[in-house]
Amino acid sequence: VQLQASGGGLVQAGGSLRLSCAASGSIFSISAMGWYRQAPGKERELVATVTKDGITNYTDSVKGRFTISIDNDKKTVYLQLNSLKPEDTAVYYCYARLRQNGWNTSVRDYWGKGTLVTVSS
Repeated sequence: VQLQASGGGLVQAGGSLRLSCAASGSIFSISAMGWYRQAPGKERELVATVTKDGITNYTDSVKGRFTISIDNDKKTVYLQLNSLKPEDTAVYYCYARLRQNGWNTSVRDYWGKGTLVTVSS
């Protein structure tokens, strides 16, 4: 299983970016996908999650600015980042909670390598 994230970059404060993360490989089912971020010198924190049924959850600091969505057919999660602030600068990691193909496999989380978002003031 691989998760490939894209869409990071450098943007001015107030700008927008759209992150994408596609899961590939021997996947039986995906129950949820999401994004975490890690700023320099800080711990990794949850940004947003979405279930396969479209139920979303956001950390308070991004509510009203970020929107997460999922395309189940494409096994892809998106994160629309609007009204970006310098404090949103971080490496953004996507994850997928999924079950692989095969007999008696368990549900577990898989992580992408991360994409850097830099917001200049």
